[in-house]
Amino acid sequence: MSLDKLKIIKEFGRSETDTGSPEVQIALLTAEIERLTEHFKIHKQDNHSRRGLMHKVDLRRKLLDYLNKKNIKKYAEVVSRLNLRG
Repeated sequence: MSLDKLKIIKEFGRSETDTGSPEVQIALLTAEIERLTEHFKIHKQDNHSRRGLMHKVDLRRKLLDYLNKKNIKKYAEVVSRLNLRG
């Protein structure tokens, strides 16, 4: 696992080995989305990767909706920590 991934898991996880909680998954997806967004600034014609980006955005949206239904306080915390929803 990369150091960035481990850092995100440590920051958002409930424990050192927690990779399955919605908070960690949302944070990991956000990091990947930001990385791909930078990639598309250089490679505008990379449509195959763009499809993967859309899938990641959709999955993050579903996880945010789930977290909003289950625990509104955690949802608000994750959204503010990741600077989502401008």
